[in-house]
Amino acid sequence: MTADSSPDGRLDRALASLRGLAVGDALGSQFFVPVNYPLLKDRELPPGPWQWTDDTEMACSVVAVLAAHHRIDQDALARSFAEHHDFDRGYGPAVNRLLRLVREGGDWRELAAELFNGQGSWGNGAAMRVAPLGAWYADDPEQATHQAEISSYPTHQHREAVVGAMAVAAAAALAAAPGGPPSPEVLLDGVIALVPKSAVGAGLRRARDMLDYADAGTVAAVLGCGRRTTAHDTVPFALWSAARALGDYEQAFWTTAQVGGDVDTTCAIVGGVIAAGKAGTPPTAWVEQTEVLPDWVPASVRGPRSEV
Repeated sequence: MTADSSPDGRLDRALASLRGLAVGDALGSQFFVPVNYPLLKDRELPPGPWQWTDDTEMACSVVAVLAAHHRIDQDALARSFAEHHDFDRGYGPAVNRLLRLVREGGDWRELAAELFNGQGSWGNGAAMRVAPLGAWYADDPEQATHQAEISSYPTHQHREAVVGAMAVAAAAALAAAPGGPPSPEVLLDGVIALVPKSAVGAGLRRARDMLDYADAGTVAAVLGCGRRTTAHDTVPFALWSAARALGDYEQAFWTTAQVGGDVDTTCAIVGGVIAAGKAGTPPTAWVEQTEVLPDWVPASVRGPRSEV
């Protein structure tokens, strides 16, 4: 039995993953506010509504491009990123500048390649937005990694950023496969087999070796949790957390958020991967507290409207 490869089936999975990503992002971002820090210890929700960040805004563009083209069209993706760019959503300064220049007629190929003295960005931005793409390609995890690589280049061209996106897409594709969620070991083994040698890959192998650790803080101390906002400091821990709680969105969120770091991004990645599978739907009350998605996203995913 294989995953539904029809356009409607693929879009349904991508939209489900996008909803999970948005909830993780929006709720996770609330824990950057000092008054909410004490709530994490007791797993208490902050007051809503919760506003999402650049993670969700860019993921919306990924889904919109897939819905329109049934694949990643890099030019269309770069245009969507630039046209829908909201400076107040928490973008990093390099991407803020890149997207402004694209809107003004700049070539994303040159602009992205020039970042950081020609090395390209190795940030976690390509990984944070890509889980819905993996869900779209649940019938073909290898193609998910290929399309994720293509999706990275308009903003992130460093090898580690690209591999980070490939890893998240692979995880979402494997999580969305029919028959229920795979075991933690099967998920991480599958991801490791699909990504090239890299610091991200090395981190994933360490994550695989730490699946029996119960203390997420210890794991985060080894793997990183996004404090440096690099792909290799973010993706291994996020996928460790997702792998250990496939099918349990709430547990995955709290495990991820409680270690701190780049909480909106790690929780967006985890939320998108978990929600790619049918058993990983976020709690309805959480969805209702999350800011509605923009009206240019397919209507079926926008969800209840929250005032922000």
